Amino acid sequence: MLLRQRHHYTAAEQRMDAAIHVVGLVGVLVAVPLMIGAALFYSQGSDRPWTFLAVAVYGLAFMAMIGASALYNLTPGAGLNWLFRRLDHSAIYVKIAGTYTPFTLISGQGVWLMAGLWAAALCGVVLKCLSPERFHWPALVLYLGMGWVGVMILPQMLATLPLASVVLIIAGGLVYTLGVLFYLWTRLRFHYAIWHVFVLTASFLFYAAVMVLVVQGATA
Repeated sequence: MLLRQRHHYTAAEQRMDAAIHVVGLVGVLVAVPLMIGAALFYSQGSDRPWTFLAVAVYGLAFMAMIGASALYNLTPGAGLNWLFRRLDHSAIYVKIAGTYTPFTLISGQGVWLMAGLWAAALCGVVLKCLSPERFHWPALVLYLGMGWVGVMILPQMLATLPLASVVLIIAGGLVYTLGVLFYLWTRLRFHYAIWHVFVLTASFLFYAAVMVLVVQGATA
């Protein structure tokens, strides 16, 4: 959940950030299997053959982002820090594309958008693997652009997805975008930990949106 190389942080800031990551790890290790189990249950004998696959892709992407962020941020002095940083940066693209996957596959709306997002995610991963510190602002714009491009299919989403899912998706996007302000506010003490709180909160809002879709289904 880091977009550029870490600055110097106090011990208190590092401890708080570590605690946030531990909470995130525990949360995702409990939440993702629960969601996959729910997908198996609600997709049996239904006309939603893509439910399990879509949820599995989303769950793996969610775990990849939280895991990569924890790996990088909980091991600041590791000899493989250069690799962990690349994984951390790249996983954000994967998470965004993975989040769109269940909403598009299960509803049958915006599948073309999902394909475009996975292509964009692949490009982002390649760029970050080559050099995680270059093109900082374009990378930030790409993160936010990928997140909000779903507005293009908002009418279809409103027509096919449960209203609660749509509300949770929008709330998650707003929380994540607001969090970027704290990430950029480098002079604010604990800004980095605050940023990660926003990312984690937004991520679980998206999780709740997917869970509602799994349980209630789409009307497409």
